[in-house]
Amino acid sequence: MTETLTQNDMRVVIIPAKSQEEIKQTKRLKVAAYCRVSTDEKEQVNSYKAQIEYYTEKINKNPEWQMAGIFADEGISGTQAKKRPEFLKMIRQCRQGKIDLILTKSFSRFARNTLDSIDYIRELRLLGIGVVSEKENMNTLNEDSEMLITILSCFAQAESESISKNVSWGIHQSFKNGNVPMQYSRLLGYRKGKNDAPEIVPDEAEVVKEIYRCYLDGMSMNLIADRLNEKGLKTKKNNSPYRKAVIQRILTNEKYAGDAILQKTYVTDCITKKTRKNNGELPMYIVKNHHDPIISRDDFNRVQEEMARRSAKRNIAEKLTKTEQGKYSAKYALSELLFCGECGAHYRRVTWTAKGFKEIKWRCISRIQYGKRKCHDSPTIDEQPLHRAIVSAINEFCEVKDDVAKVLRESVTEDLDANLNGGVQAAQQRIDELTHNIDELIKLAAVPESAAAAMTDIQKFSEEMKALREFIEAEKLKQAKTERSNYELDMVLKRLENEDFAIAEYDDVVVRQLIEKITVMDKNTITVTFKGGFEVRKGLDNGN
Repeated sequence: MTETLTQNDMRVVIIPAKSQEEIKQTKRLKVAAYCRVSTDEKEQVNSYKAQIEYYTEKINKNPEWQMAGIFADEGISGTQAKKRPEFLKMIRQCRQGKIDLILTKSFSRFARNTLDSIDYIRELRLLGIGVVSEKENMNTLNEDSEMLITILSCFAQAESESISKNVSWGIHQSFKNGNVPMQYSRLLGYRKGKNDAPEIVPDEAEVVKEIYRCYLDGMSMNLIADRLNEKGLKTKKNNSPYRKAVIQRILTNEKYAGDAILQKTYVTDCITKKTRKNNGELPMYIVKNHHDPIISRDDFNRVQEEMARRSAKRNIAEKLTKTEQGKYSAKYALSELLFCGECGAHYRRVTWTAKGFKEIKWRCISRIQYGKRKCHDSPTIDEQPLHRAIVSAINEFCEVKDDVAKVLRESVTEDLDANLNGGVQAAQQRIDELTHNIDELIKLAAVPESAAAAMTDIQKFSEEMKALREFIEAEKLKQAKTERSNYELDMVLKRLENEDFAIAEYDDVVVRQLIEKITVMDKNTITVTFKGGFEVRKGLDNGN
């Protein structure tokens, strides 16, 4: 007979839920440890090794634990998890179920970024994985642990920020004292020498000099990189081929002129470690004559000026649909040097196609863009006769270079002396006199009876002073131009003494090195102006 149960006989027995810790204890826990030291100094390395030995022994001694790995980051900042590969590897294994519990010395070793710390701990808690900190004697699986963890992590982050400020202060003091950090692994041309002073590497220095020389000869950064790569030369960093960016860094690095600019960049904050270009947010420090230069300061400054000039031409060309100057071209030297004798605009290289045949011509840009409105009679020039005339002019210049050099150097020196000892000094003396007179007139202007006359004289003297100052500025510009011409002439003469520039065929490199300007006078004549001012007039032979 079947027994029938009534509602009064029914009982509900409650089986208490186990805590995560009790569940873990029913099996051997897969336990891992995470260790980290802040630097790779000797003392810290010893601490790093000691931690690994300590946790290895601790986990293996516990019969309820199973070794799941020791994860250790050595000599790496703890402020960002992405810079700790072992830490990230440990987190991946947690997600894969390979770890049940993590041991660490303290939460400051686990993470110094509050956000990172809390995010990872919460994720691990959802996975049922606890982090046990020995210093704080805490398991993150405990319900009351999160508030304390947040407080401890905040203290750890504050410690990082304090350390960062102290380090920054030390760096700034070092900058003020002129201490220059040299990154030799990236700095072509230098190595660490005696007493830790920069020492020039001759072979590498020659490459640097060639880069500057080629740029001043009109070559683009891409062309310079191609030239070095064709020679089989490699960069110092990673031994990789040259690229435009590498050439640009070399051309703008003041260390090649023997100077050093400190604090070009700065770290925005100690957590993200992001760097930003210093555009005036923090002071910069210039250390002059810190080490032996590879490039003269004059050549370095000329390169910066040439960069600015090319950039200005490029910006103008991008903004205007029509321009008389056009953008800088390193492909053809004549795009920079060939000018129209009528309107002064540059000439441009164009290709004409007729009956299947192509012809290379040079035409005035103003004539191309505006027709005869701005340039009425500028001729179209065939490229081959133009090249032949330029070759002839260069060879003629090479034949008489010694006589030309003597005359030009004397004339430049005379002009320079005249500017130094002539009108500029007289103008400055007159300004000093007028300044004294105006001071006296200001006293008279305080007396009502003489105020009107004094103010009239003050106005007159002020206008004269303004004109004199404008004169001095104009004379200084002339003087700078004369000095530049003298410098360029010396450079040309040194090249002529050391190299044979007599050529049989047209060469863009030689043209850039020697020629300042070529003017198309008419359809049959050009004037070639060499650096230093020497001119040669040549006819265009239109024969074959």
